[in-house]
Amino acid sequence: MVETQSIALFTMANELIPVVAAVDDDFRVRESIESLLESAGYATILFASAEEFLGSGTLGTATCVITDVRMPGIDGFELQRRIKRERPLLPVILISAHHNDRIRQKAIDEGAVDFLYKPFDGAELLRIIRLALNNNPEK
Repeated sequence: MVETQSIALFTMANELIPVVAAVDDDFRVRESIESLLESAGYATILFASAEEFLGSGTLGTATCVITDVRMPGIDGFELQRRIKRERPLLPVILISAHHNDRIRQKAIDEGAVDFLYKPFDGAELLRIIRLALNNNPEK
């Protein structure tokens, strides 16, 4: 288990900036998430695969992870399981272009704070992230 607590970036005024990692094999989705989150004041780190995320060291510093369900290699469910083994309290949000209520329920049952279908509403994603960060006892 990762022993470090979440580490956020600090601005010059010593304000905390949460670090949100976005994992999706679709470049356009990653770019959209980055634009949305940065406009809302979050630091965003993008990854094209779960393997890239896991190898980056970001797991120890992220304050929230957004991941696609269907990706080549390690999928979003397996990534969520690995995250939960290392940092059980780290908020994970799963996203998918494939509407399937059974898959959505599985994600929630396995610890996701929420599950959104693409294309998702940006305001809704920001609301979910704020709620997850405010309710996270790890902060």
